[in-house]
Amino acid sequence: MFTLDSRLKEDSLVLGDFPLCRLLLSKDAHYPWFILVPRLPDISELFELDEQQQRQLWEETTYLAEQLKIAFSADKMNVATLGNVVSQLHMHVIVRYRDDAAWPAPVWGRQPAGHYTQEQVEGIRQRLRPVLGNDFIFTEV
Repeated sequence: MFTLDSRLKEDSLVLGDFPLCRLLLSKDAHYPWFILVPRLPDISELFELDEQQQRQLWEETTYLAEQLKIAFSADKMNVATLGNVVSQLHMHVIVRYRDDAAWPAPVWGRQPAGHYTQEQVEGIRQRLRPVLGNDFIFTEV
């Protein structure tokens, strides 16, 4: 049974589900920072997914990155899976701007997380509603 890692649960907000992955919003308002987590139990590495799951993860990742680049007018999209702190397989999809708080360095550990207001989170949800397509189901707040 799929359960979200406690650190991901603590550091993010659930936005909804693609066919394979749960979509999270990192609780760091410095960057539009999204996280995809395959809803599968006990997976920590990409190679633990079967071929179809690997394709699905990549399709959801690239689709999300493309839609975020457009919706947020990004200068660059950062896509990464590390898992050094949280071993549960998850894919970071981060909207970057040349004038963001960490540019051009990676976002990790650059500064304490900035907190979202409820209005900002709702604004992100509204921005995503028209672009995520029929395969995405929003979790209602």
